[in-house]
Amino acid sequence: MTTTYAALLRGINVGGSRKVPMAELRTLMTGLGHDGVRTHLQSGQAVFAADHGDEESLAAELASAIEKHFGFAVDVIVRDHAYLKAIADDCPFPAAELEPKQLHVTYFSAPVEAERFAEIDRDAHLPEEFRLGDRALYLYAPNGLGRSKLAEILSRPRINKGLIATSRNWNTVVKLVEMTGD
Repeated sequence: MTTTYAALLRGINVGGSRKVPMAELRTLMTGLGHDGVRTHLQSGQAVFAADHGDEESLAAELASAIEKHFGFAVDVIVRDHAYLKAIADDCPFPAAELEPKQLHVTYFSAPVEAERFAEIDRDAHLPEEFRLGDRALYLYAPNGLGRSKLAEILSRPRINKGLIATSRNWNTVVKLVEMTGD
């Protein structure tokens, strides 16, 4: 049975160091035997269909191929359409009422427990807020991610220790649901 997935690459650039051109990524993924490979924007999202593997093995396979082809390691998270749709549907914030730059989802490679974030004084960062979901964190940052002090704290290595974590704005969250649902 063929399943449609999104691959989320963490920390790549379209220019300069850690450059992963999307055309090369599509060719690489097609060479791995994936069908219908498409990319979204130039920032590390690819959609593909596979009839083998699971999210973890597909992520490991792609990460290995990227390192071999481009010469540097890239963290990869792979999620299927059902998961991506559930994340969008379960958003605890009123997404339809917010500007997409105000709402972000951080996808994690594994489940996260609330204790990981216990040291964060949530009241000190209001009106910014975050909520946990299934291997995800929703962040409401009314002034955008670039100005968010809470986002800075949430991205600290000691908070994300042992995890791959990569964030996407709400427009990208919705677009990946659409692309994997085609």
